[in-house]
Amino acid sequence: MELEDLLKKQFGFTSFKTGQKEVISALLNKQHTLAMLPTGTGKSLCYQLPGYIFEGQIVIVSPLLSLMQDQVEQMKQYGEKRVVALNSFLSQEERGNVLAFLDRYKFIFISPEMLMSPYIIQKLKNISISLFVVDEAHCISQWGYDFRPDYSKLGEVRKTLGNPLTLALTATATSKVREDIIRSLGLNGVKKIESTIDRPNIGFFVEQIADYRQKEDRVLELVAQLQKPGIIYFSSKKAAEQMADLLSEQQICRASVYHGGLDQDTRILIQQQFIYGQLDVICATSAFGMGVNKENIRFVIHFHMPMQLESYLQEIGRAGRDGEPSIAILLYSPGDELLPLQLAEGELPSESQIDWLFNLLENEGESVNGGRKLSETWRELGGFSEVQWRIVEEFVTRLGQQNKNLCSIRNEIKEFAKRRGQAKKESIFKMKSWIDINTCRRKFILHYFDDPFTSEINQCCDRCGLQLEPYHSFKKSPQKETIDISWKEYLQKLLINGVLNK
Repeated sequence: MELEDLLKKQFGFTSFKTGQKEVISALLNKQHTLAMLPTGTGKSLCYQLPGYIFEGQIVIVSPLLSLMQDQVEQMKQYGEKRVVALNSFLSQEERGNVLAFLDRYKFIFISPEMLMSPYIIQKLKNISISLFVVDEAHCISQWGYDFRPDYSKLGEVRKTLGNPLTLALTATATSKVREDIIRSLGLNGVKKIESTIDRPNIGFFVEQIADYRQKEDRVLELVAQLQKPGIIYFSSKKAAEQMADLLSEQQICRASVYHGGLDQDTRILIQQQFIYGQLDVICATSAFGMGVNKENIRFVIHFHMPMQLESYLQEIGRAGRDGEPSIAILLYSPGDELLPLQLAEGELPSESQIDWLFNLLENEGESVNGGRKLSETWRELGGFSEVQWRIVEEFVTRLGQQNKNLCSIRNEIKEFAKRRGQAKKESIFKMKSWIDINTCRRKFILHYFDDPFTSEINQCCDRCGLQLEPYHSFKKSPQKETIDISWKEYLQKLLINGVLNK
């Protein structure tokens, strides 16, 4: 069967998007593949379609629980029942049932943390893995903007599983990060498919705003004018909630908020309302977007300055997936870079926290040899965030297994935190340079990702003469509607339709 015929049969599409066929063809030729495809080009199809050709299981490593759940539910909606997510959302009983009959599933999504379990690894060794997929592969590299310590161990996991055919997927990775991904996974003879990251139908617009209050007013004005639907990104949950309330109270549009602090059912409900046109605008943190399959998003506004160009490009990539003109607007006020700098600092353990912990271990004569786990009490006493503690634990466990002494481990954690902190600062300053630049914004981004600039685009960015008027809506925005059924009834409806079924 031709690939196009299988595409039509399984997914209802008549043609492939950019890079998809090249990736699938490489995998069918048994080539390990690194694919950098722009956000919105359907990276998941690159492993889903081969799943209907390969006889064994497809194992997909995904860093975000919400993204994993979204992908599983979408596959179920399309009729694929042999799909499961091995993560903390499963109860102990459910996990036991899944692992007992793991060979019955075709697509197995799994978190990197779950892959650290020897029991899980043994279960995976007992099945036939035709394809090992690493989604959001930039998380592997210590130079990647979203490095995850557990991702750095995937090369060892892959080796333990017998070095299966591997696909590494990312939307935004510099050439340095791409090489680090290949090295860390231990891939030989890799087929690189690096499509352009350029999305010509998305215009770039940066607007200087005097202060926070004026920025709020400007968002209200923009949302009233722009074609909808749209997303407004914030670095603060509170700011996102306040803006959603303002948009609704002033009846500018039907708006809601989305962030990691909401429970799972509420997040799914809001996603479904947005996807099916019951909401016009989502005020969100970076927790929103991955896995949200909505093609007609017309604008993405950034209220706060992003921490790096990579995440900015991913977030604006939610817009214009239908190929129609869309706009990405970033609002900047003097000093906005202080918030990302503060957030970056909070993601890494400080020198004083590291010294406190290791002084405690030394004073109490504690040993970490053999990879002994640290006490959660120490995390609380030392004021470590979840991310900071995960970094410390990873180093202590790995280096403790190598029987390194406490002094060596302390120094290595400090060196890593210093190196990562500097890399994060450089990313923030690069983002600020893009905001301040007087030349074409698109050319700046393409150069950053070593992506050749091949053609001029009319109305490219504000530096190239782009105006906002063509993106305005000339229709009256719909007033906030009241859904006739209650939230509980709506959730029940979703359950009946299979959206929330695990």
